[in-house]
Amino acid sequence: MNKKQKVIKRTGIIFLCILLVVFIAATALFGNEIRSLISLKKLDDHGMFQMTYYGDYGFDDFLKVGAESDADIEAFVTRSLLKGIPINLGVTGDGCTAFVTRNENGEILYGRNFDFTYAPSLQLYTNPPNNYASVSTVNLSFAGYSADYLPSGLNLDSFLTLAAPFLPFDGVNEKGVAIALLAVPEADIQKDENKITLNTTTAIRLVLDKAATADEAVDLLKQYNIYFSGGIDCHYLIADASGRSVLVEYYDGNLQTVETDTDYQIASNFIAYNGVNIGEGFNEFERYGRVKAAINENFGMLSERQAISLLADVGVMDGDTDKLQWSVIYNLTSGDGKIFAHRNTDNVIPFHINMEK
Repeated sequence: MNKKQKVIKRTGIIFLCILLVVFIAATALFGNEIRSLISLKKLDDHGMFQMTYYGDYGFDDFLKVGAESDADIEAFVTRSLLKGIPINLGVTGDGCTAFVTRNENGEILYGRNFDFTYAPSLQLYTNPPNNYASVSTVNLSFAGYSADYLPSGLNLDSFLTLAAPFLPFDGVNEKGVAIALLAVPEADIQKDENKITLNTTTAIRLVLDKAATADEAVDLLKQYNIYFSGGIDCHYLIADASGRSVLVEYYDGNLQTVETDTDYQIASNFIAYNGVNIGEGFNEFERYGRVKAAINENFGMLSERQAISLLADVGVMDGDTDKLQWSVIYNLTSGDGKIFAHRNTDNVIPFHINMEK
């Protein structure tokens, strides 16, 4: 081997060593993020995706500081999850419907529609250390995605999906606690300077990560202030594997709870506390009535098939525009579920979360 060949060989070895160091460093820095993005897959042509988030997303650290605004959440997520890549949160409100009932086997079903302007969605699995595993649904438009900008595999376009643990709109955890947000026309809550503040979606993450029952969920929410992102006020329908359910509203200066005197509970886009029935204006009372009638006509229960048909039937239409973005059913007893996008009951996707008894 002549001198020139030795130099080339040495240069090649050095280059390979540099690549190896870069690979090891990238794996050490982004190992869980890379695994998470590799798991990203498309479920439906409407823009529905699924991903497993691997590792810790720092929510316990977030709970120590909270957020007074979306800018605070953006800063925390950018620093802690996105390695400096900025994110801009944006949300607007529309109509939603949710209900809790039993199926023919006595199992607890939690059904939910999310009605919105076009919103790609992400079904997200998480299993953080020292907290409960969960599966949730994320509105990806909240993270900046749109019909013209969607995540696609292991590339920079998908990186913002790593913020998803902080952006759930509904979900269920391994204890059988389910929660969903629904827009309402107003909210009124007095701020307690001694409490940490959460926003609309991190309140859901709190419940999914920490609550083993519906009552625990309410107690947890009472420990925090809340503000609603984008100025879109919301309430939360919460249920657990025992069949206990409660509607949490922020009204008359405090966190209020609305319970049911039946074996089921329904929520739509109106304030139910104390019978005030203040609505959003997206046929919320009609939707509520149709769900109630369907459950009562079936002797206080719904099969999974009936629940799927009902969700597709009561989705919001705004003129010729179909606002129904996704529908999901969580079985709080078995951990089974079904999800489908945009009223497409021909592509109902099954999923499962292992329940911890």
